[in-house]
Amino acid sequence: MTDGTRSDGPPHHAGPPGRDAVVIGGGLAGVTAALALADAGVRVTLLEGRPRLGGLAFSFRRGALTVDNGQHVYLRCCTAYRWFLDRIDAADLAPLQSRLDVPVVDAGKPEGRRLGRLRRDALPVPLHLGRSLATYPHLSLAERAKVGRAALALKGLDLADPALDDQDFGSWLAAHGQSARAVEALWDLVGVATLNAVAGEASLGLAAMVFKTGLLSDPGAADIGWARVPLGDLHDRLARKALDSAGVRIGLRTRVTSISTDENGRWSVQVPGDTLTADAVVLAVPQRETYDLLPPGALDAPERLLDIGTAPILNVHVVYDRPVLDVPFFAALGTPVQWVFDRTEASGLSGGQYLALSQSAAQDDIDRPVAELRERYLPELRRLLPHSRHAEVTDFFVTRERTATFAPTPGVGRLRPGARTKAPGLYLAGAWTATGWPATMESAVRSGVSAAEAALGALGRPRPRHLFALEEAA
Repeated sequence: MTDGTRSDGPPHHAGPPGRDAVVIGGGLAGVTAALALADAGVRVTLLEGRPRLGGLAFSFRRGALTVDNGQHVYLRCCTAYRWFLDRIDAADLAPLQSRLDVPVVDAGKPEGRRLGRLRRDALPVPLHLGRSLATYPHLSLAERAKVGRAALALKGLDLADPALDDQDFGSWLAAHGQSARAVEALWDLVGVATLNAVAGEASLGLAAMVFKTGLLSDPGAADIGWARVPLGDLHDRLARKALDSAGVRIGLRTRVTSISTDENGRWSVQVPGDTLTADAVVLAVPQRETYDLLPPGALDAPERLLDIGTAPILNVHVVYDRPVLDVPFFAALGTPVQWVFDRTEASGLSGGQYLALSQSAAQDDIDRPVAELRERYLPELRRLLPHSRHAEVTDFFVTRERTATFAPTPGVGRLRPGARTKAPGLYLAGAWTATGWPATMESAVRSGVSAAEAALGALGRPRPRHLFALEEAA
């Protein structure tokens, strides 16, 4: 790091009035806010309690492997996260598919008839998915026709209508003729992975946003991208390099204990053994931690933050002594397995194959012992992957994020606060804030941009010309 940037403990500084900001939280939201503020000439200190940046999208070492705590993907329509990748010089390390193509394997069908694909053609919306839907083998002809009609009805919903937030997606699908099979084989196949909830437990407003934006807005909107390197290379190493180059002071292993204002409206940020002062503070931490740090009067009803539920994600990691999968990823039906990704190259594994199973909405599995999860998932992989039946499992482990995302339940929209608070100079960021998106990397980056723009307006600082424009993807 360059001189003036410290990796441990709170950095000390005293800048000109109106130009100091402290960002609390080093996840994607906090890193984005810090970069945007620094790019506008604000003197920024970023504080993070962990010894690394990246929040819940990080990597760790396990023997010779570099392991992501969970499989994270993004879509071409995730324009804010794509801006973030460009900003930290990481776009080449997390490329997008040239065209949406998702292998879908149904374990309940006889071998040889299990594979279907969801892919798009180079045609305008909604024709871009027409051929794929018409030939999708996991739905009957009648179900496919009804899916098309439901998709057109979904396209007609007004995302600005607050009534959508009070309805659940599952009831809406049932009212529009969707069978339990159609929900499993299509709507939940996409929705569980993006919303972290099954249709019956998800807000219609958030579900409609996902499907309208991802599948019904632009032909390429749902093309999938993912990191071909460990997430830590992106969200920690390259993010830290970008922050350093922008002049941001970084304090890792630094837990903020309280924030308050003085009689001049300046903010004081207390950390063990020290106090930092600033003109603006961005709280970019989870909702519970935000509630604990909020000063009195900052929000009208701060207790609403505690009503925003959380949802878990389980990741099952399996290393085989030989290759068992010949595609980068696939989705599964008729089995507890949801999405399976090949992480061999990214992890640094030199022999065999390393697969990561991403299990969203994992309330039933999140607290199961590893031995039980092994008994549950290895036989399923043998059903899905014939080559695994002759392979030896050389490692099996799990990573658990019990509070991976906010729960996208009906009514959650009214609980999510915006970037501005009633306390001048205090702003909120995080995927759980009112971005209009579910809890994704895209939502986190958008929240950081919103918080930075609000702070820059109050500080009288110009908006950086290259900053991602939220209205471009509205």
